[in-house]
Amino acid sequence: MQNLPEEFINWYQSLKQVKANSGPANGSIATALVVLHRLQDDYDLDFSKHVANGGMQIKGASGAAVAAILKSFGEERPFAKEGGRTNRGGPSEVKSLLLSLKELNLDSLDEIQRGDALISMQRFLVDKVIDFHNRQKIKLVFNSHLSTWYNIHNLLKVAAQEGKSGYIAQHLIGAKLQLRFPEIVISNESGSTADMQTNRPGDFLIGQTAFHVTVAPMPAVYEKCKDNISQGFKPFLLVPDNKLIGARQNAEQVCQQQIAVESIESFVSQNIEEISIFDRTNIGLRMKDLIEIYNRRVDSSETDKSLMIEMPSNLI
Repeated sequence: MQNLPEEFINWYQSLKQVKANSGPANGSIATALVVLHRLQDDYDLDFSKHVANGGMQIKGASGAAVAAILKSFGEERPFAKEGGRTNRGGPSEVKSLLLSLKELNLDSLDEIQRGDALISMQRFLVDKVIDFHNRQKIKLVFNSHLSTWYNIHNLLKVAAQEGKSGYIAQHLIGAKLQLRFPEIVISNESGSTADMQTNRPGDFLIGQTAFHVTVAPMPAVYEKCKDNISQGFKPFLLVPDNKLIGARQNAEQVCQQQIAVESIESFVSQNIEEISIFDRTNIGLRMKDLIEIYNRRVDSSETDKSLMIEMPSNLI
């Protein structure tokens, strides 16, 4: 760790750890960056001066504010789009940060010295953001001797082991559609964005077909399919192969012969095989194209860059 006051380090280490981040929540870091930035202009440690809306949110916290602070340190990748505004623990974390700063007696320093101290704390947090972006990507082992179906299947297995299968499945389908239909704009939402937030009929819409991608088909997805039918859309449900039989049975019970159900593995691999004209050399090239498109889509829509796929050395 950097040569920072023990009080500040203790505060950082006291933050609740998020397993998916291997560290504090993005919102926790975001709100701290905003408060430290404000203190450089107005060193007021009164907690009430840093909260708004009845003490439920941190004043000035927004995605744009955090992005501007990160940019000033040379970091321009998207991080904490809400800027910590929706972080429930934000106010209490900021309160403890202010108490930690109070112990340092920074108000006894001149403005330049105090500013340098606050900037060094921000630099520490920015380094954590950089670490977050540089986390290990999903590893895909591409074996040209295996069927394309099994290469995709093995990728989904790795994703499940990492606890990221839902996000990866959605972006994989988006990349597949973009590869197959380069002339069509394929929507690209974060995996955490619900259909109802965007008024979209499914994860993707091409023509009158609404595609739904899920690794855990629950009753709600079949209700969405019913809504699609009532609105004149054709629902297409995509699930992992090990959920395919059950999903088809449920779809038949809900709307007999009106919901197309297919495995993610087959949907992606068949397309790769066809546009490769079933040539092994071409399959490798198309797999590379798929991964490149996938990574670009993830990079533009997700703050968690560990959702990206590391390009196999035998495809480079």
